[in-house]
Amino acid sequence: MFKLCEFQELTITRFKEFGALLRENIHDEKSVLLPRKEIPEGAEIGERIRVFIYLDSRDRPIATTAKPLITLDQVKVLKVSDVTKIGLFLDWGLPKDLMLPFHEINGRPEKGDDVLVRLYIDKSGRPAATMRHLYHYLRTDSPYQKDDTVSGRIYEFGHDFGTFVAVDDIFSGMIPRHEDVSSYKIGDVLTLRVTEVKPDGKLTLTTRKDAYLELDDDGAKIMSIIDSYAGVLPFTEKASPEVIKRETGLSKAAFKRAIGHLYKERKITLEGGRIRKVGQ
Repeated sequence: MFKLCEFQELTITRFKEFGALLRENIHDEKSVLLPRKEIPEGAEIGERIRVFIYLDSRDRPIATTAKPLITLDQVKVLKVSDVTKIGLFLDWGLPKDLMLPFHEINGRPEKGDDVLVRLYIDKSGRPAATMRHLYHYLRTDSPYQKDDTVSGRIYEFGHDFGTFVAVDDIFSGMIPRHEDVSSYKIGDVLTLRVTEVKPDGKLTLTTRKDAYLELDDDGAKIMSIIDSYAGVLPFTEKASPEVIKRETGLSKAAFKRAIGHLYKERKITLEGGRIRKVGQ
């Protein structure tokens, strides 16, 4: 029985003008073709050969000694080679491109974009790619520790959970939902900091630097927002986390740290339930 989209060792049972016929063992009824140009030099009948099985342009199983960029249930980054009315096509290193159906797409990839996908077999028995639910297939054995800086690709917005990120396109990570990711999109590759390695090995990530390094950036952001309110912010650090998040994009803790920093620098005053820029 041939295993579609996997590497396997098969036996050469016969040579033809257009290639070699391979079977799992010499007694099998079904054989698969290895094109003539891919037959190793000196190969003989009865020899075992390692091949990858996929479908040709007529949906017939065909063997190759080439190494594709992705195999069954792997998660890899592939390039979009074409966008058509029926879906996207991805270059996976074989003559026939891999299809990414529209209903398996996250975001709006375009031709030439790199997309993180998993290879699966669809209901019709054909190889296909999906950008969805990749977290089940990402690894949880990363070498990273708390406060390490990592590179991660956004592959799904989890809404109530957070933002799903593939660290190094391999390891499972997430940016918590309280962080502002509104300026990012699916496929963006970010420099992130590990804030926690969970017991199951998954990484909790942040786009923010260490708190003390964020003070100047957050303070500048808040001063800009105060200026947009004509010098008087109509709420203080006592406002609800939801209000602070909506108005500033900061968590309540980050907002309080930045406000305290600005107050110590005498750039603002706190009075009457408002934050006022000094001089206003």
